[in-house]
Amino acid sequence: MWVQDRSRHGRTSETPRPGASHQPRAKQRAFCIAALEEGDDLSELRELLRTAGVAVVGQVVQHREQPHPNTYLGPGKIEEVKALAKAADANVVACDDELSPRQERNLEKALEMPVVDRTTVILDIFAGHAHSAEGKLQVELAQLEYNMARMRGLWTHLDRLGVGGVGTRGPGETQIETDRRLARNRIAALRRRLAGVRGSRDTMRAERERSSLPEVALAGYTNAGKSTLLSALTGAEVGIRDRLFHTLDPTTRTLRLNGRPYLITDTVGFIRKLPHQLVDAFGATLEETRRAELIVHVIDASASEDDMAAMMHAVDEVLDEIGAGGNPRMLVFNKADRIDDDRRRELSRLHPDSVVVSALEQTGLDELRERIERDFEGRLRSVELLLPYAEGARLAELHASVGDLQREDRPDGVLIHARVPEAIAERYARFAVSASRGEPA
Repeated sequence: MWVQDRSRHGRTSETPRPGASHQPRAKQRAFCIAALEEGDDLSELRELLRTAGVAVVGQVVQHREQPHPNTYLGPGKIEEVKALAKAADANVVACDDELSPRQERNLEKALEMPVVDRTTVILDIFAGHAHSAEGKLQVELAQLEYNMARMRGLWTHLDRLGVGGVGTRGPGETQIETDRRLARNRIAALRRRLAGVRGSRDTMRAERERSSLPEVALAGYTNAGKSTLLSALTGAEVGIRDRLFHTLDPTTRTLRLNGRPYLITDTVGFIRKLPHQLVDAFGATLEETRRAELIVHVIDASASEDDMAAMMHAVDEVLDEIGAGGNPRMLVFNKADRIDDDRRRELSRLHPDSVVVSALEQTGLDELRERIERDFEGRLRSVELLLPYAEGARLAELHASVGDLQREDRPDGVLIHARVPEAIAERYARFAVSASRGEPA
């Protein structure tokens, strides 16, 4: 993940150590720290570090209302961490919060070893999991925006400050200013390229909207089993691994219920304290969730009550932040194979409108399919259409969008009885049959 050499910006390098070129990242041993009001649970930070390929060798939690503004931890606790980290042979300290540039610099100076915060770890994971061109652009943009305030003027000997003589008077431009200007230019270029990608995605989305297929988004905490659920529901092969943020790019597949097609999308997972840089950079990806007509909120049923509440709250916060908080939502408790019958009944009692499933063992999926179908059924409109035989393409399009429908071949065309989305009803309005006269309206 990180080695102890420094780049000119003061960030840790991701260059492998000599002799480790066969490994994607150098092995690191992290000592975890946190400033919490109560409790000492750093399991999520440990899982993030595990996903990033980092071994955790110890942890220290200081209970305080607010982190120290200059050093995050208090002076006495820093000395304790320094001794424990060295005794554990740690070579990096990982913090469970996002540090300010000043806190990070002071901590590194006091501890005499590299310090990374929660946001750095998450960005590193995203960088390792981004495979598409869009994903790589979004990760680079988030990293640059995060690192802008953390660039350090380590190359002060290259500052072009005027010291007298012809052509040297004036403030000139320091190396750190040059670095920041280059970073700002790169950020602007990335935003332009992402705007182009967003345009392509809008084109594909417009085509889907033209077909008026119902859209469902799987949202939830990272590693809740959304990709496994997508695969189980649709039968499509989807990349699945037991690690955080395995899915970064939205994956859309078709789900057919009683002949009617639905579009179901697996999106990037959420997490507690999700960095705002990622929410901003992944706007195009999260747009799929915001535009969904139904959000299936997938929850890990095997989590403890406190963890489950924290996960649900974190997802609610992100959905509100991206403007999807008001979308119709359905709770689905996944990984039911990891809990007993008593816990399943308890979840059903506490959340009567939820569905308990096991995507791995494919149990409860029929009920989930019925619930999805029933949710959209109330939004459909009954129509009676008379399509001339010359409109064969329209008839085929209607079959593809609606699925099962009643048809009657008449001398003047095909009489259709179906329940369709409002958008399709409006598009076929000129073929509507008058209820009183039995003729096209």
